[in-house]
Parts: sequence; structure tokens; C-alpha cells
Amino acid sequence: MSIFTRIFRNRPDPREEMRPLWHRVVEVSRNRRWYADDGVADSVGGRFDMIVAVLSLVLLRMEKDAEIAGNSALLTELFVEDMDGQLRQSGVGDMVVGKHIGKLVSVLGGRLGALREALQQEDDTALREVLERNVSFTEGSQPDALARDLRAFAARLDRIAPEDLTGGRIDA
Repeated sequence: MSIFTRIFRNRPDPREEMRPLWHRVVEVSRNRRWYADDGVADSVGGRFDMIVAVLSLVLLRMEKDAEIAGNSALLTELFVEDMDGQLRQSGVGDMVVGKHIGKLVSVLGGRLGALREALQQEDDTALREVLERNVSFTEGSQPDALARDLRAFAARLDRIAPEDLTGGRIDA
């Protein structure tokens, strides 16, 4: 086998294994309940906030299990790929896409850390504060219902077998 064959042979993209989970994260983030019942703004900002919240909870679940923890990087790469495509589709030019992606990844990292800390608390006070700072709500909405529903979602994720999680078989 020549060096070029070894370098350029078609290898399956390891991210493809995580694509069903990424699609499910997006589906869950679009659940009507977040917007109609929990007061998240049904806007570009609100939808992004819910993608990041749901993705963060999934990533937190993945880091609890050594069997699948390494796949969190692949899932994050799919997030970046999707956001890159969304930015380009909305007219953001090549010259600044990277800067925008850097900001979005930074947002994900910040919310991941904030949710990790808040979910370790017994009551929802810290979680409500995180959501109040980081989620676009409709006017007059409070983060109480969203905090309760996200904590319940995180608890459901904790009960899912690793292969079901990575396969995207999660309930909203």
C-alpha cells in the first residue's frame, strides 16, 4: 500500500456515529413545551439557547460515563458544523464565520460549566439564576418552569443506557 493510499483512503467520519444524537438534541430543543409552557422566546436567540441547554445536558450526561465520554468531542464538532452552516445560510461571510463560531463555542462552554454547577445544587435557585442570565424568555416569563423541566430532563438522561444515549434514543 503506497503512502498516498494510506493518507487519502476513504475513512468513515467518526462523527457520523453521533449524528443521530445531534439530530435528537435539535429535535428536543424544538419541543413546543419549552416555548409554550416554559416561556422561552420562540426566536432565533431562544432556539439557540435551547439547543445549547439541551446539548449541555447531554454532554454533562456523557461525561459521567467513561464508555461514551470521548464521544462528547464528536458531538460538539457536529454542533460547530451545524452552526457554521446556519451562519453561512443567514449571510455571514467567510471572513467572519470563524469569529462567530468561536463566540458560539465559548457560549456553549460557559453554559456547560454554569449548568454543571447549578445542577449539583439540591434546589433550583442556582439553576433559575443561570437560566435567567442565559436564556431569552418571552416578556413576563420566569425561569421557574424551565428550571424544573430541564432538571427533570437531566434526570431522565441520567437513567438512559450509554448506547441508547449515543444512538439518540432519548425522550424529550
